[in-house]
Amino acid sequence: MIKDRHSDNLQALGRKSEIPATYAPEVLETFENQFPEHDYWVEFLCPEFTTMCPITGQPDFAELRILYIPDLRMVESKSLKLYLFSFRNHGGFHEDCVNTVANDLVKVMQPRYLEVKGLFAPRGGIAIHPYVCYGRPGTKYEAMAEKRMAEYRGQ
Repeated sequence: MIKDRHSDNLQALGRKSEIPATYAPEVLETFENQFPEHDYWVEFLCPEFTTMCPITGQPDFAELRILYIPDLRMVESKSLKLYLFSFRNHGGFHEDCVNTVANDLVKVMQPRYLEVKGLFAPRGGIAIHPYVCYGRPGTKYEAMAEKRMAEYRGQ
């Protein structure tokens, strides 16, 4: 039987929500994966990610691509949106933001596998596209992450 996602005590879904003024990992919410016996991909394309350069205070714009194989928990999309909005006034270098998002998602979901890539708009004629991947230690997903990182060519 498919469980109602509201029974996971989700706070953001279906309600008016305040956009966090500062970095807010606590807004991330998860719900139970209804198909933990399957390996399958979940992909979020987040084309309106904004953060602030910690040196100049100027905005940086990116598309974040989040791809994961869930285990028991999945991230709720509205809470993810609010979480990503919380970076708007947060001073973070591109690489820091991508690694922070990955770390926070691993912490709340404990996925089998996760990738986060930031396609940051060029500033000063240079575009930066940081990439991080994670595979659960001691599993085939750890080997998958190692292989993916070794073969990564900026795709």
